Amino acid sequence: MRTLVARLDGDGDVLLAGPAVRAAAAAGEVVLLCGPSGAQAGELLPGVTRVLRWECPWIAWPAPPTRPAEVEAVVRMIRDARVDVALLLTSFHQSPLPLALLTRLAGVPRVVARSVDYPGSLLDVRLRDDPDVPEAERALEVARAAGFELPPGDDGRLAVRTPPEPDLTGPYVVVHPGATAPARTWSPDRCAAAVVALARAGHRVVVTGGPGETDLTARVAGTAGLDLGGRTTFAELAGVLAHADAVVVGNTGPAHLAAAVGTPVVSLFAPVVPARRWAPHGRHVLLGDQHAPCRDSRARDCPVPGHPCLDRVTPAEVVAAVDRLVGVRA
Repeated sequence: MRTLVARLDGDGDVLLAGPAVRAAAAAGEVVLLCGPSGAQAGELLPGVTRVLRWECPWIAWPAPPTRPAEVEAVVRMIRDARVDVALLLTSFHQSPLPLALLTRLAGVPRVVARSVDYPGSLLDVRLRDDPDVPEAERALEVARAAGFELPPGDDGRLAVRTPPEPDLTGPYVVVHPGATAPARTWSPDRCAAAVVALARAGHRVVVTGGPGETDLTARVAGTAGLDLGGRTTFAELAGVLAHADAVVVGNTGPAHLAAAVGTPVVSLFAPVVPARRWAPHGRHVLLGDQHAPCRDSRARDCPVPGHPCLDRVTPAEVVAAVDRLVGVRA
């Protein structure tokens, strides 16, 4: 049995597909189809045999142009994978039907997805409901609808392959200030103040970020934190997070990566999407006004002056949340 699991979003979304991937992998090989921004997470998922990449024009942001030649190339890529079944995993605001059409054109004999729209002959198994449950569980339900189950002993939590050991000694707390959507970030000044407050409370602070976030991480780390911005691969970041006492982070991929390596999260969560679906799938403390005017707006940029949902959170609240998770250091 060879299964195509498709999740065409970024790293965090791909990590949340992990339990569904493992259920399919219990029955055979898994080919993962994801966006370029999710491929590095896909490479870390247990059970994935091969990763295929495609920047999907109805999922990626900013959206690339829709070119017939590229669509034809994706159909060939799926056909060449020779899969027996496709699991099309989507968020509640996405339709699986465009990709279902491409998998049909590629000759995939069985296609399973959740769709509120009439699928015609595009789906063999259609989940009609949209349960208000964590995203990882929604994805796992699609795998179960296809007849896959987690193997004995698998508790359904997020997981990644064993990451490399970081070149860090002693206990530390990670602060990850960036996110792809500005509406989901705490302001840099607040993050920098939290680094100082954590250091004064006795925590060693490591600041992480991607290659395009080095100015941000340098500003946030200041003189009180260790700046690792742009200095780790995604796999190396997993290692840094795995050995941290806690991670302070917004609703972005590294929050789910921290959950996947078993590290508790202080989640600075903007309610532009519902926390009940997207909060870290593991031990966490949720901070931020979940009833702010931006609630459920799916905004990428904050629509409310002053960014009150997050910027009313104080550094002292972050220190208290970290101490709730890991205890106060002597």
